[in-house]
Amino acid sequence: MGDAEPQAGQEAGASPVQQKPAAQSKVFKYRLWDVAQKTLYLRNEQLVAGYLQGPNSELEEKISWVPSRSFEREKFPVILGIQDGHRSLACGTGALPALQLEDVNITELSRGGEDTARFTFFRSYKDGMWRFESAANPGWLLCTATQSNEPLGLATGPDDEHIVDFYFQQC
Repeated sequence: MGDAEPQAGQEAGASPVQQKPAAQSKVFKYRLWDVAQKTLYLRNEQLVAGYLQGPNSELEEKISWVPSRSFEREKFPVILGIQDGHRSLACGTGALPALQLEDVNITELSRGGEDTARFTFFRSYKDGMWRFESAANPGWLLCTATQSNEPLGLATGPDDEHIVDFYFQQC
């Protein structure tokens, strides 16, 4: 009998302990804007949503994302980031969860682990729009304020102050 073919990520003759690390997840790059047409940009280390026009449109932050392997695929779990995935969106888990940026690469987070819930969002699609629910804070959705130039945040649903529906388009 001949030698078995090596599996993906495994060198010929390598034992399972000597396998190469799992391949990194492919990073997808998308534009994300709310239904009021506000795009995201970075201001004072916060992602804010506003109307960028003319030369300011170059300030728009593209959203990088990878699938999260820590949750059921049927929930469409994703890890979101900016700056080519080098900074991740994270959710605090207090009484009023807050959204923040952390200097953690989304490809490292996509491999799973204990702390990935606060970086994971469940995508849902309806009537041409997307919603992103926090895995760490069920019922809390990614949102923009109805006012322009306010930070991206979390809300329990749409209301007079929050927009939770987004357009999500590959760049």
